Amino acid sequence: MDTRLVSESLKRCRQLLLQVFTDLDVLIVGAGISGLATALGLHRLGISSLVLESSDSLRVSGFAYVTWTNAWRALDALGIGHHLRQLHLELDRLVVASPDSGTIAPERSLKAKSKEQEVRSVQRTLLLQALARELPAGTIRFSSKVVAIEESGLFKLVHVVDGTKLKTKQNIWASTVQHFLDGRLLEVMLISAKTMALDVDSANCSTMVFGLVSGPAMIKRFTEEEFEESPEKLKLFVLNKLAVYHFPDELSYVVKNTELDCFFVVPLRYRRPWELLWKSASQGNMCVAGDALHPMTPDIGQGGCSALEDGVVLARCLAKALKNEKNSDDEIKMFLQKYAKERKWRSIDLITTAYIVGVIQQSNGLVIKFLRKKILSGFLSWLPLKKSDFDCGRLTDP
Repeated sequence: MDTRLVSESLKRCRQLLLQVFTDLDVLIVGAGISGLATALGLHRLGISSLVLESSDSLRVSGFAYVTWTNAWRALDALGIGHHLRQLHLELDRLVVASPDSGTIAPERSLKAKSKEQEVRSVQRTLLLQALARELPAGTIRFSSKVVAIEESGLFKLVHVVDGTKLKTKQNIWASTVQHFLDGRLLEVMLISAKTMALDVDSANCSTMVFGLVSGPAMIKRFTEEEFEESPEKLKLFVLNKLAVYHFPDELSYVVKNTELDCFFVVPLRYRRPWELLWKSASQGNMCVAGDALHPMTPDIGQGGCSALEDGVVLARCLAKALKNEKNSDDEIKMFLQKYAKERKWRSIDLITTAYIVGVIQQSNGLVIKFLRKKILSGFLSWLPLKKSDFDCGRLTDP
C-alpha cells in the first residue's frame, strides 16, 4: 500500500474530525504561562477547554524566572506548588549592587519572621511542563495559529491555519498577538530596549543571575541579529559591562561558566499603564491575560508571576459563569468584566512600578544617579518584596 496515500488520507480524516469539533465552552489562544494556568484552573473546577498554540511544541525557550511569594500562592491554588518546590532551591537573601560603583547594598533577608516569604528561581521549562502535564490529553493543540475570527451570533468562529473552524462561547487571548481584535482590546507596544538574560541551571546553582537588562544606549553597538548569530559577542558584551560597573566577581564567574547557548536577546514589550484606565481587558465574551494584558519590563520580576495570578482569577470567574444555571451570554460577559476589574489596578501597579525601577536603574541624569547611589539602593531591593506580597486567592471562594 502506498504510504504517501495513507498519510494523506489520515491527514484529510484528521481535518474533517477537527471541523466537527466546534462546540467549545472555552478557547484559549497561547500555551504560555497564563494560558496553561487558566486551562489548569478550569480543569480543576471541572470545565474543559482547548488551548491553541502556534508553535509545534511548548514555548520553553528563554530563561529561568524568579517566582516570588505571590506566584507560589497561585501555584498552590493550581495544585502544582509542591511538585515544583522539590525541583528548585529556595533563595534566602536578596543582594543589590550599585550600577555606578559596584558597591553591595546591605543584604535583605528573605526569611523575615514577621512575614511569610518564599522566593525561588524556577526553570521556565519545568513550570510549563508541570502545568501541561496536569491537563487532560488533547487539551493543547500545537501548530494551530489563529488566522481570523468571525462573529457568529452569540458565538465566535475562530479560523485556524490548517483550515479548522472552531465555534466558542469564550475566547481568551494569552498571547501577545492580538491584531485580530481590531483594536477593540488592548494592543501591545514593542519598545526598543532588549533584555539580555542567562539561563542557568537553577536547580543545581546556588548563585543565580536571572536577568541583565539594558536600554537602547547599552545595546546599540550590535543589532539583535548580530547577537543571535554570535553568542560569543553577547557573552563578551555582558562580561565587559560587569567589569565596567564593578560588579562582584561572583557574577563574572557565573557568566564565564555559562554555556553560549544559554544567552538570549529578547525584545521587551511594554504597555502604557494609563491605557488600562479607559480600555478593558474584556470585550463581550473575549478577554486577554498574561503578556497580552500587562506586558512589562523585567525590573521587578513580576511578568510570569502576575500571569499565574491571571490564570487563577480568570478560571475562578469563568467557572462561576459556566456553572451558573442561567449560563447566559450576559452572565458570561458580567463575570469576564469582573475578572477585568479585579486585574485592572494590580496590572497598572506592576507595569508602573517596573518601569519606574528601570528608569531609576538606567538613568544617567546627575540627580537620579546621586539619589540612586546614596538613597535608592535599599528602596529598590525592597520594592520586589513589597509587590510580591499579594494573594490572588483560591480557585473557589471560601
